[in-house]
Amino acid sequence: MAAVMDRTELALALERAGQGDRAAFRRVYDATSAKLFGVCLRILHDRQLAEDVLQDAYVTIWRKASAFDASRASPITWLATIARNRSIDRLRSGGVMRTSRPIDEALGLADDAPGAEAVVESADDSRRLHGCLETLEDKARAAIRTAFFDGETYETLAQREGVPLGTMKSWIRRGLARLKACLEP
Repeated sequence: MAAVMDRTELALALERAGQGDRAAFRRVYDATSAKLFGVCLRILHDRQLAEDVLQDAYVTIWRKASAFDASRASPITWLATIARNRSIDRLRSGGVMRTSRPIDEALGLADDAPGAEAVVESADDSRRLHGCLETLEDKARAAIRTAFFDGETYETLAQREGVPLGTMKSWIRRGLARLKACLEP
């Protein structure tokens, strides 16, 4: 059964893991592995591959835990970004074909439903994020949503829009800078 941790507890456990505390790292893993596996699986669409990438992601998290800064990102956002980036790296390395899978294959996935406080906090964060997304130009908003919510690579987005890769990266970079400014208190 996965451990339930709030944002503060997770940030503290990450900090301790960054200092070499294996028990703290285990608590981070127990509290987040189901969610991060879901991130990997959504991008890779292959259970075995997602498990392999998840393991790589946790190796990276162990090595970089000391670099986590709670003032820059929430712990789960930082962790999910690592899992997302590892998944996209695996897609880019070649040999991975994205295919559709029957919905029934998801039945075996863990459901670590958050508590009421976490749901409310998440809903507030989501409203703020979507409100800030609406302030962006249409192209930047669409590119950011597709890249970060659907796991598409910048290269794929550039090809789809018929623009140079540098242009796509600029749209996303400027959009993310505007989002950061909007989301900061």
